[in-house]
Order: sequence, then C-alpha cells, then structure tokens
Amino acid sequence: MTKKLLLLIIIAAATACGSPRKNVNTPAAEPAETLMSGDLVFIGIPMDYALDENSMDSAIAAATGDGEINLIHVAILEMDGDKPYIIDATLKHGVDRHPLDTMLKEFTLKDGSQPTYIVKRMKDRTLADQWIERAKTFCGQPYDCAFLPANGALYCTELVRDSFLGASGEYLFDENPMNFLDDEGNMPVYWTQLFALIGQEVPQGLPGTNPQDMSTSPLLETVVLLSL
Repeated sequence: MTKKLLLLIIIAAATACGSPRKNVNTPAAEPAETLMSGDLVFIGIPMDYALDENSMDSAIAAATGDGEINLIHVAILEMDGDKPYIIDATLKHGVDRHPLDTMLKEFTLKDGSQPTYIVKRMKDRTLADQWIERAKTFCGQPYDCAFLPANGALYCTELVRDSFLGASGEYLFDENPMNFLDDEGNMPVYWTQLFALIGQEVPQGLPGTNPQDMSTSPLLETVVLLSL
C-alpha cells in the first residue's frame, strides 16, 4: 500500500469535517488493507469549484451535478499485492493501467487541493477478478470523445460498464439518456466545439452512462469517502 493512499484513509477516518459536501453521512473509513480489486473510485469536485470553462471536466460537471457534488470521473481499482493500480479512461492516456498515485497527481485541482474520492464496491463481487481482466483487455484504446457505443474507444463509465458483466455476459450497469446541457438548459461551448470538430451532432438524449448516475446504482455500496 502506498504511503499516500494510507495517509488518505487515515485522514478520512480522523477528519471527515473537511468534506465539501453538505448533509452527507460520511461512512466510517475502513483500513487501507480492505480495499479490493474491482472497487470503483469516483472523483468529485464541489459544486462551486471553478474549473476551466473550456475543459471536458467542466462540461461534464455542468451537465451531471446533483446539487451537492459533481462527480466527473470513475476509475477501476486493482490491488497488485499491496500496491493499488488504476484502470481508467482519460483524455490524456486513453484506456490505461497505472499506479493510483498517478491518478491522484493528475486530478489535483488547480489550487493544489485534492478532489473528493468516493470508493464504492459491488455488493456481489464474485466476478471481480473477471472484471479486472476484462478491463485490462481494453488498455490501449483511445478515449471516446464521441460518447458512442462499440466504436473502438471508451469513456470512463463506458469502460466500467463494458468491463463489469454478469455471469451470462449481461451488462450490470444501466444506461440512461445522456445529457450535455447545463442546469440552465444551455449547451456548454465546449461540447458544441468538440462535436463540431469530430463532425458529429451532440448525442443529447442517446443512451449512455455518467459517473453521477453510476454512483447511485443499487449494485454498489460505499466503502469510504475521502476528502482532503
């Protein structure tokens, strides 16, 4: 277990008062050693945090926030002995496997603070090893800027949905109509420019997934909420 992750767990257990969320019952933190392969790490930012208005994270936050916190990313955790690794899909790396510390560094906010990390676990993790191995088969694929299925590219929650299959090969996570509009019903400039560049209409209303919806799945339970 890396010292940084252990420090995160210890701080979360000792000082939950630092959370930017309001009216949240923070679960008791579990020892770092209980983190398991197949856990999902959701990354959230405060609703009032000012991201670069021209970034994808900002556009995702504007479209999917729940009024308390904006979940902008999700990653799959793999424990290799006592070393935590992340398998996720990002603009920078595409689908990639790398040490957890790499993700913590790259998602550090522009003011130097850390976002909120919410670790969730499948209630039935019988197939966790299969989910990890399937996720690894996607490594090397590019990030899915088109947000479309079966196009040889994956975005973060699409990677999770395509990796976490049931015993009969069925998807475990549901899709919902995608929303790219902000809370005032406007289309952020970022999305307009992005989809114009790739020659595609904004896939507003088409089936898809996002971190905010996925985090509320009844299949998941919260292991720990980390906020520094």
